[in-house]
Amino acid sequence: MTSASEPRVAQLTEVTVSAHAWISGEELASAAGISSATLFRIVRLGLVEPASSTTTEFPASLVPRLRRMLRLRRDLGVDLAVATVMAELMEKVEQLESELERVRAAR
Repeated sequence: MTSASEPRVAQLTEVTVSAHAWISGEELASAAGISSATLFRIVRLGLVEPASSTTTEFPASLVPRLRRMLRLRRDLGVDLAVATVMAELMEKVEQLESELERVRAAR
C-alpha cells in the first residue's frame, strides 16, 4: 500500500520543470527525503534560501539541487557547505555544456 505522501513527492518531481513554481518547506523536505528540521538547519546555514525572509516557500527548482547536495554529502563525506558549492559548480557545467551543444547545433 502506498502512503499518502508518495503521490505528492511524485508531483513535486514533475513541478521542478517550472522555474516559477513554489513549494512549502515541508514539501521541499519531503521531496528531498529529509525532515523539516533538517531543511531549516540548512536554511539557517544559508545553503538554501526561501522566497523571502517572511515566508517558508521555496522555488521548486531547489528539489534537484538539494537532492544532489545531500547525495554528495553522503557519497563523498563532504560537509553541506562544500556539497552546496559542488552542486552549484555542477549545475554551471551542465548549463555550459547545454549552451555549447546549442551553439554547435546552430552551425
